[in-house]
Amino acid sequence: MQRPNAAQLAYGSATVVLATVALLLLSRTTTTLGITVISLVGLLLGLLVAVTMPVRTAAVKTPEPTPPPSGNEEIRVATSRVGAGADTRTGS
Repeated sequence: MQRPNAAQLAYGSATVVLATVALLLLSRTTTTLGITVISLVGLLLGLLVAVTMPVRTAAVKTPEPTPPPSGNEEIRVATSRVGAGADTRTGS
C-alpha cells in the first residue's frame, strides 16, 4: 500500500474535524458515550475520504530508443593505447 499524499492527508483531516464538530453540534449530546461514538464516526468518515480519494501518479517519460546502425556504417570500439611508455622500461 502506498503512503498517502499531502492532499489525502489534508482532506481526511479536514473531514474528521468538520464532521465531528457538525455531528456534535447537531446531536447536542453531552454524554461520554455519545461524544465517543460521534468522534469515532468522524474518524471513520475522514479515513474513508482519504482512502477513496483518487491518487495522481507522475507520468514516467521514456526516451525513444535509438535506431540500430545500418549495415554500411563502421562500428568503432574504444581501446586503450598500447605503446612504449615510461612504465615499460626495464633496466637498472
